[in-house]
Amino acid sequence: MRIGVDYYPEHWDKKLWEQDADLMKQTGVKVVRLAEFAWCRMEPKEGEFDFSWLDDAIDILTSRGMKIVLCTPTNCPPLWLYEKYPDAIQTGKDGNKIAIGIRGHRCYNNPSFLKYAKRIIEKMTSHYAGNPSIIAWQIDNELEANFCFCEHCISEFRDWLKEKYGTLDVINQTYGNVVWSGEYSSWEQIKPPFGSYPNAWLNPSFMLDFNRYASDNMIKFVKMQSEIIRKNCGNVPVTTNTWFCENMPDFYKTFEDLDFVSYDNYPVTKIPENKEEYYSHAFHLDLMRGIKEKNFWVMEQLSGGLGCWMPMTSAPHPGMIKGYSLQAFAHGADTVVHFRWRTAATGAEMHWHGLIDQSNVPGRRFHEFEDLCKTAEKLSEIEGTKIKSDVAILYSSDQEYAFKIQPQTEGMYYFEQLKAFHDAFTKYGVNVDIINWSVNLNNYKIVVAPTIYVTDEKVTKNLYEFVKNGGTLILTNRSGVKNEFNNYRMEMLPTVFAELIGAKVSEYDPIGYAEQKIQMKDGSEFTCTRWCDILETTTASVYATYGDSFYQGKPAITRNSYGEGMAYYIGTVGRKALYSHLVQNVLTECNIEHFDHLPYGVEITVRENESDKYYFVFNDSDKACDVMLPNQLQDILTGDIFNELRLQPYDMRILQGQSIQ
Repeated sequence: MRIGVDYYPEHWDKKLWEQDADLMKQTGVKVVRLAEFAWCRMEPKEGEFDFSWLDDAIDILTSRGMKIVLCTPTNCPPLWLYEKYPDAIQTGKDGNKIAIGIRGHRCYNNPSFLKYAKRIIEKMTSHYAGNPSIIAWQIDNELEANFCFCEHCISEFRDWLKEKYGTLDVINQTYGNVVWSGEYSSWEQIKPPFGSYPNAWLNPSFMLDFNRYASDNMIKFVKMQSEIIRKNCGNVPVTTNTWFCENMPDFYKTFEDLDFVSYDNYPVTKIPENKEEYYSHAFHLDLMRGIKEKNFWVMEQLSGGLGCWMPMTSAPHPGMIKGYSLQAFAHGADTVVHFRWRTAATGAEMHWHGLIDQSNVPGRRFHEFEDLCKTAEKLSEIEGTKIKSDVAILYSSDQEYAFKIQPQTEGMYYFEQLKAFHDAFTKYGVNVDIINWSVNLNNYKIVVAPTIYVTDEKVTKNLYEFVKNGGTLILTNRSGVKNEFNNYRMEMLPTVFAELIGAKVSEYDPIGYAEQKIQMKDGSEFTCTRWCDILETTTASVYATYGDSFYQGKPAITRNSYGEGMAYYIGTVGRKALYSHLVQNVLTECNIEHFDHLPYGVEITVRENESDKYYFVFNDSDKACDVMLPNQLQDILTGDIFNELRLQPYDMRILQGQSIQ
């Protein structure tokens, strides 16, 4: 379990470097990330390279026992490059070059940019080849899918379509371009979605493919860099740091050929007053672990209040710096690197606070970080432990893209349903894997497949086989709506899943922010909103019915035996209590270990090895609480034995034991 920091020696007078390194060593920092924005210092003039300053910084840090993550600096080309090659600047949707501001303005496909990007990566990796202090390389920084609209990107998009479809006739037929007289008669007519039209005004098949292309094109850029790094630096692991950005790539393809996943983790610094909000970053962390189905790194971790292009957020409350880092460990992070060591004194990120304020006087947050480092050093016994889950939630970039292209109803979002189920299972202290929708499901007892709006033949077959062989599946509304090309399937919903769920959708009602009631078969009532599928059963039993509107009494949730397993279908969107009720019943039905009475905000995650289980008990709330344990467990840090815990806000305890049952 390693704690690190992001450090920018190029931002500070060199006399500070040794002072900082001494304090890092004293504090317990093990890893330092360097250089992701420092191209102008490595190549101050075209063809003139200077790594001496970076050599000095690395020597100072490693002489004090720290390991280094080096980053390729391609996010921020120097201004001399843009001056000489203005074509390297991205083109916006309006057809004009974007204004040069702070960072991220390069076009992934521009030949001029690629020439110099390849050269700086080649020079940098050759210079540091064989350096034992470098334990990983990070490619670029927070890469987004390629939404550039220059002539090179237009050409790349056309080539991508040619490879996929071959001919214009196939594209026209697949997209249904006859609608609005949109049929292509030449390849030159195909262009990215320029202009200010809402996505929903454009052909949804075309838009889904453009999003897929944009992701693939970014991945091509990642692959180019990783090949150079591996050629020069052998077996040093390679990653890139991802996040939940506006133009998200396909996470699974992004990291397919990289060694490990890294994520930039910025949990909330103010707990929402509305208890229906899903705020816990446990969801994000579980998704990151599920990308490669193994442990990951956090490459940027919350260190202070955020602020830059938006007003500043609340400062992290006492306990957050330590608690949120331990939460990341709990969900599968093996290394957590904090952004940043010191708050910037210049530039646009001055209000994105680091561990030490611009005063350079260590304060409350830093001392909490110091305590975190000491705690991490005591966690050697959980190194090598893994998270094993009986429950999986399926995630698909196609669904995220399709929902953004054609919003379904007011307030309805793809991630909302994933988070709803993740929150419900977390409420019972159950490990959850969030995984690619197309992977093998044999290791799970329960699989939640929220909103399989765009279908896939392999995924459909996997789900049928999973249930047939004894698994429990939960499907939700808006499943089976589209084929893989984002066109309607011309059959009754949920189309390909109708046999599996034993029911059909006779009609649906997009109710948006309106609220209605549903009644469970046990008589309990819950609130539903957003969407109402009105169901007709064939082989399924009715699990819940609507209590309002013209479909009062009609099925809202069904349960169907299929083969050796069970398939639930939830035709609506509920408040937290609905999912909590359903999940508790399903966990009991599947005989999965869980906690029945956890206080609001408390999460329990289990990491284990062949002999022991380690229960991470985290209070992700701003209120102290008491947690009753079903049996006695031992605190691995203090040796104390508990069957009841008093947790302060953002407090984490790590307990050892065999089983809670």
